[in-house]
Amino acid sequence: MGRLALPLALAGLVSFAVAIPAPNLYALDRRTPTAAKNVIVQMFEWTWDSIAAECTAFLGPNGYGFVQASPAMEHVQGTQWWTDYQPVSYILTSKRGDRAQYANMITTCHAAGVNVIADTIFNHMTGSDSGTGVAGSTFQHYVYPGIYESQDFHYCGLEPDNNIVNYDNAVEVQTCQLDGLADLYTETEYVRSRLAEYANDLLSLGVDGLRLDAAKHIAATDIANITSRLTKAPYITQEVIYGAGEPITPNQYTSIGDVQEFRYTTAFQNAFTNGSISSLQSLDGLGWVPGTSANVFVANHDTERGGNSLNNNSPSNLYTLAMILSLAHPYGTPTILSSYSGFTDYDAGAPNSGAGTCTTGGGSNGWLCQHRWNAVAGMTGFHNTVGTAAITNWQSPQASQIAFGRGALGFVAINNADTAWSATFTTSLPAGTYCDVISGTLSSGACTGSAFTVSGGKFTANVPARYALAIHTAAQGTASATVTVSFSESATTSFGENIFLVGSLNQLGAWNPSSAIPLSSASYPTWTLQLQLPPSTTFTYKFIRKETNGSVTWESDPNRSATTSASGTVTLSTSWR
Repeated sequence: MGRLALPLALAGLVSFAVAIPAPNLYALDRRTPTAAKNVIVQMFEWTWDSIAAECTAFLGPNGYGFVQASPAMEHVQGTQWWTDYQPVSYILTSKRGDRAQYANMITTCHAAGVNVIADTIFNHMTGSDSGTGVAGSTFQHYVYPGIYESQDFHYCGLEPDNNIVNYDNAVEVQTCQLDGLADLYTETEYVRSRLAEYANDLLSLGVDGLRLDAAKHIAATDIANITSRLTKAPYITQEVIYGAGEPITPNQYTSIGDVQEFRYTTAFQNAFTNGSISSLQSLDGLGWVPGTSANVFVANHDTERGGNSLNNNSPSNLYTLAMILSLAHPYGTPTILSSYSGFTDYDAGAPNSGAGTCTTGGGSNGWLCQHRWNAVAGMTGFHNTVGTAAITNWQSPQASQIAFGRGALGFVAINNADTAWSATFTTSLPAGTYCDVISGTLSSGACTGSAFTVSGGKFTANVPARYALAIHTAAQGTASATVTVSFSESATTSFGENIFLVGSLNQLGAWNPSSAIPLSSASYPTWTLQLQLPPSTTFTYKFIRKETNGSVTWESDPNRSATTSASGTVTLSTSWR
């Protein structure tokens, strides 16, 4: 590139202070996604074509506001998911697709009413000594022809590999290498301008937001300078992982944009695992990033692998219940992870060559499609309806059971106990009949799942063990006739195992194990469940075991079959086979 190499300290840690005039700061005119639809779906490892198709088929029609796509730039070769996070060049070709496909994804999602967030990497390049990227660009660890040369990287002087050792030293965290990844010298004019050029190229294609990967490893002043050069004001969310007692904190980055609040993720994991979900009532005022600056999630691609959050392998429906609360609570801008089942192998890349595929209520070909789970999609509608309304009518008879309203627009009850919760709830909702968006939907003016009638500010409901209900003013309809079906399954289990019911009806999870209904163990070894199902209806079903590692064991064939009566109650007593 023909530029003079800047002198770098090679023998010890230093603080780099390069005197470079800062441009006029570009004031961001939007700190969070649009209030009407602000739920983000992280489509982790999905190809651009499959994201485009899903925007049209499901995300747009079901009210999702944003899709967060994997990094678009050229990266190192390999099937592992983390290769996406090792840039080789800023050519928009990755194993997810090329520039034309990326642009088409953006156009298609916009047409469906869904905005696009690009996952971007400002902190580093590759961790390999040399190689060739997926678009054919060659590189060495500190030389990327036409982009960066050796003077564009930090060399912090820590032997033998310049890697971060001490997270209590802010200079070390932001000038040493993260796991061997060549750390960009973001204090310099050239690097800042080149990163802004990369981001502006994405924005020129219509990208609406940027996720800044590893933002903690870049000084906030550097990020502020880079983002001040953007040609338009995107939504910005930054990965700044909190570490107790560390000098770099998420709050240092809130003047730039939203910050991903990992303390929220930990709190949800602890509360649902330990049965103390009542502790999650008030989340502002805990010293975290303010809710108006927080981007939150129950799990993301890193935490689901590292055991640092709930995930699809969590027992007793905890993962789904936590996502329900995340979408019901007013704190932060929520992200829902849509990923795949092979994450127990830390390195495993996407199945099906990255082409995400979904079914009516879940995924196929190894994909989980959490955004299609009825409870998650239903709660997205709830979230959009209640907007910024405050929590009202908080009720918690025990630490594992909570219910609350969102002004006069919605109401949710979450039962994280092992027994059913029967109660008369107080709500600010106006009188009327409401569809439960956890067990069904509003279709042609009728509720396909349970329905509840509010009268005089109250309604009565039975919330099964490890289950929830949610109602809101945009899902009012006619209650379909139902009969009470009591299931009783005799099954001995090992510690941590739980018995679930899944079957052919939407109320039974539509054969999707991730949407299966947990049974109560209160009468162990007999497991029990009571549901409201449509009358005079034949359905098939099975019981499944979910192990502590998340694996599923099905009962032996054939499927069980039953027919509900025209009215009254039905009792089905069986034993595990």
